[in-house]
Amino acid sequence: MIIRETLAAACADLAAAGIDTPSLDAQLLLANVLKISRTSLAAHTSEPLSQENTEEFSALVERRKKGECAAYILGKKEFRGLEFLVTPSVLVPRPDTETLVEAAIAVIKEQIRMRNEKLEMSNEKTESSDLSSANSIRVLDLCTGSGAVAVSLKNEMPCLDVHATDISHDALETAEKNAKRLLGENRIRFYQGDLYDALPYSSLPIPHFSLLTPHSSPPIPNSSLLIPPSSFSLIVSNPPYIPTDEIKTLSAEVQNEPRLALDGGKTGLEIISRIIEGSHNFLRRGGALLLEADPRQMEKIASLLAGKGYYDIKLYRDLGGHERVIGGIHE
Repeated sequence: MIIRETLAAACADLAAAGIDTPSLDAQLLLANVLKISRTSLAAHTSEPLSQENTEEFSALVERRKKGECAAYILGKKEFRGLEFLVTPSVLVPRPDTETLVEAAIAVIKEQIRMRNEKLEMSNEKTESSDLSSANSIRVLDLCTGSGAVAVSLKNEMPCLDVHATDISHDALETAEKNAKRLLGENRIRFYQGDLYDALPYSSLPIPHFSLLTPHSSPPIPNSSLLIPPSSFSLIVSNPPYIPTDEIKTLSAEVQNEPRLALDGGKTGLEIISRIIEGSHNFLRRGGALLLEADPRQMEKIASLLAGKGYYDIKLYRDLGGHERVIGGIHE
């Protein structure tokens, strides 16, 4: 059977199984089997497929039909032009989350603009007070998962001082690998633990944290690594925000993703509420908090932010036009 016919049959099987993107998934899986790009695959559709490759492809299609997402099968997913490693321990990076990265970049640029204006007014502006002044902007990514948001921010604005946390050790191992592959050594500091408790916060008498560095994961009780109070210019997070009872109604594909990264508690807002509650200890005055969430949750999150003194609360829409990210400025 030639490639075109094989793809058509696989596409029909995937569509019958209720897969939303049967053609795309079939192409990705077969390109992976043949070790070529989707572009190259499209140029060779009239060529025959060997029996060995046919059998390997059929096995992957069966896994996809059972609800295993293509990214887990392939072990990778593209996000903002970068290829991230993904494992069943992390959420698959989605295009909607690019909205969080774009919002973060917009906020950072505005912070730099305001800083430069203050420097101009005080006659202290220098040639370095442009985008390169981002080197004094410290960013925290909570619930980092694969590291997609943290790595993308560091990749697009290399001078940022980026820190990231996750409660899952396995997730952080994946994030660390992605950072090393895509950015090089020691470009992002990763911490394992429950939200802010993961950080080596300097107000604690005994640091309670685990810092992941390349090739090592034990705690490093080094005072030079402590984070001073109110030192972040921006906190971002794509936290668990699905109400517990709704998880069982989701597609098999989503239910195969780590529950720890999905379950936002009874209301879906338990983790988000904790992030907002604790943010004041870590944000500078005028710093920003950005959260990805369900569009249906935005009104309640706006109230939570306002109740904690956040102002200039904004909503950011994804490519589908849905309110995907919400943020505000710390008083």
